[in-house]
Amino acid sequence: MYPALSTGALAELRRPRPYPAVSLVMPTHRREPDNAQDPVRLRNLLARAEKELEDDPGVTRERRADVLSQLERAVAEIDLVHAEDGLVIYVAPGEHQVWTVARTVPERVVIADTFLTRNLVAARSAERPYWALTVAADRIALWNGGPERAVEHTADGFPLTRSLEDPDAERKERIGDLPSTFRDEDTRTFFREAHEALRTVLASEPRPLYVIGEAPAVSLLEETGSLPQGTATLHQGGLGRGPGEAVRKAVSPLLAAHAEAVTATLLAELDAARGRHEYAGGLDEVHQAAKEGRIRLLAVEEHYRTVVRDYGDHLEPADASDLDSRDDIVDEIVEQALEKGAEVRFVPDGSLADANRIAAVLRF
Repeated sequence: MYPALSTGALAELRRPRPYPAVSLVMPTHRREPDNAQDPVRLRNLLARAEKELEDDPGVTRERRADVLSQLERAVAEIDLVHAEDGLVIYVAPGEHQVWTVARTVPERVVIADTFLTRNLVAARSAERPYWALTVAADRIALWNGGPERAVEHTADGFPLTRSLEDPDAERKERIGDLPSTFRDEDTRTFFREAHEALRTVLASEPRPLYVIGEAPAVSLLEETGSLPQGTATLHQGGLGRGPGEAVRKAVSPLLAAHAEAVTATLLAELDAARGRHEYAGGLDEVHQAAKEGRIRLLAVEEHYRTVVRDYGDHLEPADASDLDSRDDIVDEIVEQALEKGAEVRFVPDGSLADANRIAAVLRF
């Protein structure tokens, strides 16, 4: 359940599906008493999806039976006890997927020939994903992390493991030829292999990198080859096998410092863009710039959500009960900006008060 969301996974989710591709999105709750409503809300959402499939003349009986079967399998995988802030379910003929996100999402059922990915995309961007590499002489592991969790990455050659037992150690000790672990050529080879594997991952999925291990291990990795600019290191051993929560906690202070520095730099970039007349502020201006593909850098406050009606040339605040309202317009803007190659950064609430919580640096 709940796989890691990568660029490749998002690309796969965006590809067209045989009709009907069903997306179910609903907010969830982490704690009592609010989480008591989640099972009821999920049942109602499933009933709504089933009715829409039954009422859709474009869905054959066979396709409907297939999709409903996939929906049952998806529901069986859901663990509301360990819910985050949002749940996303995708089902289509022959497949189902379940995702949980650390970002509030609106409640929706969408039937189309593609999955609704905007909420997943925005949640991934807001999570500010990172890589954490734990290094030791016998095990080098890579962790796929975010503010809420870290999960071990078990692909691309990771984790790398080896035995430290040397069958010839006794003879080497007698003749004084037993080097320390981190001067041993086998260890250096082991670290070179890890460095190559890391380069492959970073090339396909660039993120901030944090290296964790005892000082000699971290030093050897740095000697083995260059690391991305901005890589932070932490001299702490004992995390080679996790658990993920321990890795996340170890990295948290470094994440906080990084986020603070990024926010300061971003605000300076927005101020400079004002002076060059390459700036958009507020939902209306940013929405229009996103549709036109003009955004180079998008800044959004972390918990900014709003309900609007779209009149084509402008947006207006609306009530959630309005049938024509759009309650995930911010997520839509984020997805549009990313699709056009923009960089998206989420900042703490209150950082963009003078721009009505959303702003952008424009290409032109």
